Amino acid sequence: MSHRELHCDVCEGVTLFEAPPCVDGHGTDCPELICTNCGAAVVLATFASRVTRLGDRQRPQRTRRHAA
Repeated sequence: MSHRELHCDVCEGVTLFEAPPCVDGHGTDCPELICTNCGAAVVLATFASRVTRLGDRQRPQRTRRHAA
């Protein structure tokens, strides 16, 4: 089991959390953690996003307005 110190909202302080045996195959990197003091469960959510940068050729062209 993996152990981490995190803030527990129920205990209102920093306590030791541990990952229970993971049935999803995450091993020690399981996002599910349980407070060893009160038993509150926490899920650590991570996500990845793709950031793209448009080059000069791909940027939309702005239309220029001229006075009549």
